[in-house]
Amino acid sequence: MDMDTLEALAQHLVDAHARRDTFETLLSGGQRLTVQQAYAVQDRYVERLRAAYGAEVVGYKIGLTSQVMQRMCGIDRPIHGRILASRVHADGCPLRMADYGRLGLEFEIAVKLARAVERVPASDEEMADYVEAICPAIELVDDRAANYEGLDAASLIADNSWNAGVVLGTWAAPPPDLPARTGRVRIDGLPADQGRVGDALDHPFAPVRWLASELAHMGRKLEAGMIVMTGSIVKTRFPSAPGAWVYEVDGLGAVAVRIAG
Repeated sequence: MDMDTLEALAQHLVDAHARRDTFETLLSGGQRLTVQQAYAVQDRYVERLRAAYGAEVVGYKIGLTSQVMQRMCGIDRPIHGRILASRVHADGCPLRMADYGRLGLEFEIAVKLARAVERVPASDEEMADYVEAICPAIELVDDRAANYEGLDAASLIADNSWNAGVVLGTWAAPPPDLPARTGRVRIDGLPADQGRVGDALDHPFAPVRWLASELAHMGRKLEAGMIVMTGSIVKTRFPSAPGAWVYEVDGLGAVAVRIAG
């Protein structure tokens, strides 16, 4: 794929979000993108977002780490996208559905890195040496009302894997029994869903190791201080009305967002 095509597809994504267009499959020369091409488009799209918001990349989201999310999207492997500083929100922040094509909430564990990952750790235990802290977190996704029947994974990747921001709870040291902890979602105080932290690739550090390996193949690495969203432990929820969403993980506290129309 030549640079002109990459730039045109990246600009198409910028324009589609501005117009709140329904998500659609990206094509180049009438063909669907390969995964490699999709990440190349993502690079150009993120550069446009960085310029528009004056924001640096402060981390990564990893998507589709749990079987429930992979079944939902018809994909059999994780994907990743970038997080911009301007899209990192504090606990309890207000959000407007009208600011998104379709706002979705994913309920995860965020990992903050203490130092750069110079080589891919061989185990979750080795990965722990790079981790400064974790917290309950909500990823904001904008799927622009995608049709999940026959969803094209490459188009999803190109669209920065749908990341539209993150809401972070309070950072804490990771407990030894982290995968066994239960996360619970409530809407306006009522139970909505729950899952095990380990439902996302067995341990939150496993997706980070996967990401470190993926980035190494691209000639990149995770830097000190970066935030990594490790994947939703339950199915994405799409608010259809104003309300208060709370995500609490056993022994790690809670994080919340307030949704307006």
